Amino acid sequence: MGKIKVSTCDIEGLYVIEPTVFGDKRGYFMETYNQNDFKEAGLDMVFVQDNQSMSTKNVLRGLHFQINHPQGKLVRCIRGKVFDVAVDIRKGSKTFGKWFGVELSAENKKQFYISPGFAHGFVVLSDEAEFAYKCTDFYHPNDEGGLAWNDPEIGIEWPIDDKTELNISDKDQKWEGIASLDKWFK
Repeated sequence: MGKIKVSTCDIEGLYVIEPTVFGDKRGYFMETYNQNDFKEAGLDMVFVQDNQSMSTKNVLRGLHFQINHPQGKLVRCIRGKVFDVAVDIRKGSKTFGKWFGVELSAENKKQFYISPGFAHGFVVLSDEAEFAYKCTDFYHPNDEGGLAWNDPEIGIEWPIDDKTELNISDKDQKWEGIASLDKWFK
């Protein structure tokens, strides 16, 4: 394998990716994506779109998915720190409804690859965070779906306490739980 370490997760289709960082007193260099390393790890996707967002502390985005044009996403936090989550929404999957979360930060430089068929979201743990990601399909605004970030059936253990006031968009506050998926996927 080259300069990128790819580790599988407990849920098939999710991967934590750690680049080799070459640093000295001037700074650092790292490859964040190398097609050969990814192929060697069994990840043979093609990316068609890059996105970047900035959010402030306690912003929670998600849990999002596209219905007819599911996206694979290679996500990373390039400034600050987030807790990133993927939920398996693949009908018939042995891990349907299960979630996996990982802390991504500018400091740890970890990335997370989320295959198509997952809902995705994150909460910002630092004062600000810049979040960058590559997608395997284009964004289709009329194809959006979502799940409630706090659905008890999923039971995501967000690293926040009960007193934390989250900043969640109106759209993300209206998503229903995983039991509502049938209305999206007929």
